[in-house]
Amino acid sequence: MKKIIFLVLALTQFFLVAQAVEPFIVKDIRVEGLQRVSPGTVFNYLPVKVGDQLDDAVAQEAIRTLYKTGFFKEVDLERQGSVLIVSVLERPSVASIEIAGNREFDDEILKKGMKEAGLAEGRVFNRSMLERVEQELRNQYFSLGKYAVKLKSTVTPLERNRIGITIDIEEGDTARIKEINIVGNEQYSDKDLLKKFSLGKKAVFRFFSKRDRYSKQKLAADLEGLRSFYQDQGFLDFDVTSTQVSISSNKQEIFVTINIKEGGRYTVSEYRIVETGIVPQGELAGLIDVSPGDVFSRKSVADSSRKISDRLADEGYAFANVNAVPEIDEAQQTVAYTFQIDPGPRIYVNRINIFGNATTRDEVIRREMRQFEGAVFSAAKVRRSRIRLQRLGFFDDVNIETPRVPGRTDQVDINVTVVERATGSLLFGLGYSDADGVLLQASISQRNLFGTGRELQINIDNSAVTEVFNIRFVDPYHTIGGISRGINLFSRRIDAEEADTAEYITDTLGAGVFWKIPTTEFNSINLGAGYERVDLESTPATPPEILSFINTNPSNDIFKLTANWARDTRDNFLYPSDGWLNRIALEVATPGLDLEYYRLRYTSTWYQPLVKGYVLRLKGELGYGDGYGDTQELPFFKNFFAGGSSTVRGYDARSLGPRDTGATPEPLGGSQLVLGNIEVLFPVPFVEESKDKRLSLFVDAGQVYGANQDVDLDELRYSAGVAFNWFSPLGPLSISYAEPFNNESTDEIERFQITVGRQFQ
Repeated sequence: MKKIIFLVLALTQFFLVAQAVEPFIVKDIRVEGLQRVSPGTVFNYLPVKVGDQLDDAVAQEAIRTLYKTGFFKEVDLERQGSVLIVSVLERPSVASIEIAGNREFDDEILKKGMKEAGLAEGRVFNRSMLERVEQELRNQYFSLGKYAVKLKSTVTPLERNRIGITIDIEEGDTARIKEINIVGNEQYSDKDLLKKFSLGKKAVFRFFSKRDRYSKQKLAADLEGLRSFYQDQGFLDFDVTSTQVSISSNKQEIFVTINIKEGGRYTVSEYRIVETGIVPQGELAGLIDVSPGDVFSRKSVADSSRKISDRLADEGYAFANVNAVPEIDEAQQTVAYTFQIDPGPRIYVNRINIFGNATTRDEVIRREMRQFEGAVFSAAKVRRSRIRLQRLGFFDDVNIETPRVPGRTDQVDINVTVVERATGSLLFGLGYSDADGVLLQASISQRNLFGTGRELQINIDNSAVTEVFNIRFVDPYHTIGGISRGINLFSRRIDAEEADTAEYITDTLGAGVFWKIPTTEFNSINLGAGYERVDLESTPATPPEILSFINTNPSNDIFKLTANWARDTRDNFLYPSDGWLNRIALEVATPGLDLEYYRLRYTSTWYQPLVKGYVLRLKGELGYGDGYGDTQELPFFKNFFAGGSSTVRGYDARSLGPRDTGATPEPLGGSQLVLGNIEVLFPVPFVEESKDKRLSLFVDAGQVYGANQDVDLDELRYSAGVAFNWFSPLGPLSISYAEPFNNESTDEIERFQITVGRQFQ
C-alpha cells in the first residue's frame, strides 16, 4: 500500500511539473535543501546541464533520476528566469543502531548481517529496508526453533536530519519436540530409527541435553542420515515422501511426522571394472568392498570408488574420476555395478611452496618431503611427507594442499603450511614425579637450533634421588642421506635411599657418541659407543645382596656398545593416533674392563584410531639382562624396575618385584621385566579441540623378576584408572588415579600420581 501511495504522489509531482515548467535554456543550476549530500553528488546524477533545454520530458526524467538515488524524500524543480532551482528534502541518515534482548546472536554478527542487507550506521534510512531486516531476523530465530520470538523496532528522530534505530528482541523459549512419528516403516521400529536422529524427545535425567530443541537444519540432516541408513541396508528405492511439522498454539511444542517409503531390499548381482591399464585389474578388484550376493550398500560403493581414486592418485592421476554406474533389475531386486574410470592426465609436481615457517629453515622441511618437484605426483608420498613433518615435533599443525597450476591441466603445486610451536626453552624451576620427588631443574633446550633441525640440550636436574648434569647434541642430517649423529656428556649421582629401594650410592661420569641409520622409510638402526666411570658406595643400611658387589667392585670402568632396531610408523611425534613403534635394544659392556654384562629390551606399541578423537593404544615391554665372563650376574644398578607413573600406575614407584634381606626389606629390582598396557585416549570433554591435552582410561600390568626366579605371569600386578596428559608451559604434565586390583599385602600402593617435566610413557 505504501508503494502505491508513493507512486501516486510521484506521478502527481510529474504532472504538476509538466504544467508548471515552460521550455527554456538553462543558464545556471542551483540546489537548495541539502544537509549531508554534496551539490556535486546532485549534479552528477542530474541529467540536465547548463546550456541544455529543459522541457516537460526532461524535467520528469530529472525528478525520477533523483528519486532513484534513494537520498531524497521530496524533489521539486522550479524556474527563476533562466536559472533551474532544484529543491530537495533529504531522507534521514542512520545515526545509531541498538539491539537489546538478543542472547542467541552476538551484536556484531547481527549488525554485520544488517549491513549486508543495506541497513547500517551512516547510511540513508529506508523504512522498507528495516522491515526486510526484521523479517530476516525472524527467519534466523525460526531456524533455531524460537517461534515465539517478538521484534519491536523504534525509530527516533535526532538533530541534523538523523534517526536512531532500536530493535528490542524478545527471543522467547526454544520450541521443544514433543513427538516424532515415522509412518511407513516396516523393517525397523520407530525406536531403532529415532536412535539415529540428533533430534528427539529429551531423555529422562539428561538435564543439559539440547536434543529436543527443534531446528530445521538439524531435521534436514537427520532425514539425510535416515536415507543413508536405509540405502546402506539395501533399500535402494527408499524415499522420504513428505514431512509435516506442526506447532502448538503457544508455539512451545513441536510435532513432527515423517512419511517414508522403504521399498524392496536389493542385493548386488555383480560388479565390473573398466580396464585402465594403469593399475592391475586384480589389485583394483581387491579395493572393492562389495561382492556378488551382498546386500546393496551405498556407503560400500562410495568407499570402493574412493579407494580406487586414491590408488590412481598414488600413480600420479590425482584427479581421476571413478563413477559407479548401477544397472538396476527391479523385478529381481538386484543391482549390478560398473566402475567406470576416467584417469585424466598424469599429474606432475611444479613447485613445492612452504608457508608459515618463521624460524625453521626451508631446507629442514624440504628434506622431510617424500614428494619432489618435477616428479610424478603421488598421493601416498604427500601423505607420508605430512606425517614426517608432524613427527619432527616442531609444528603444532601441518597442512598440505595441491592446487592446479593455472593454465596447466597436468601440473600441481604442493603448498605446505606449518604452524610453528616453541621448540626451545630456558628453564629454571621445579618439577615433580612420584618416582623422584621434587626436581630442581635448570636447562637450556632447543630441539630446532637456529631453525636447522639440530638439537641441543644442557640439563641440570637435582632431586632427592638424582643429581644429573647432561649435555646432548644431535644432528639429524649428519649426512645428506639422513644418517644422524649425536654426542652426549653426563655426570650422574644416584642416592637409592631416597628412592625407597635397596640403599646404595652411585657416581657416574660418562661420554658417548651415537648414530641413527635409516634403512627404509620406516626402519632404522641405531648404533652407539660410550665410556662410563661408575663409583659405588655403600651406606649403613646397604643390604647383603648389594654390599658384596660394592666391596668387590667399588670403582668400575665400562666401555659400552649399544645397538637397536626400530620400526616406527606412527603418524605423530607427541600424540600419535595411528601406527606402530617396535624397538629391540641391546646394551653390552665390552670384555676386558671391570664389568661385563648385557641388557636386551623389546618394546612394542600400537595405536589404532577408533571413533573421532578416540585412540586405542596397546603396549608391551620385555627386558632381560645378565652378566658374562668374570661378571656373574647383571650389576644391581642396571636392574629393571616396575611400579609408578611410567610403568604400573597405582603402585609406588620402583616398588614391585624382589626385595632385599635387610632389616627393612626394600625393592631390589630385577634382571627380567614384563610390562603391558591397554589404554583408550580421548579428548578432554567441554574443551575446544586441543592438540596438547588428552584423557585416557587404562589398564596396566607388570612385574620384575630376579635372576634366580622364573617368569611367572600369575605374579603380574594389575591396575586400572584414568589419566590426564598435557604439554603444559612447564613441560609434560601427567596426572593419574589408579586402583590396583590384585595387590598383595606387601605391595606399596600409591593411587594418585603426578609427574611434571617428565615425558609421557
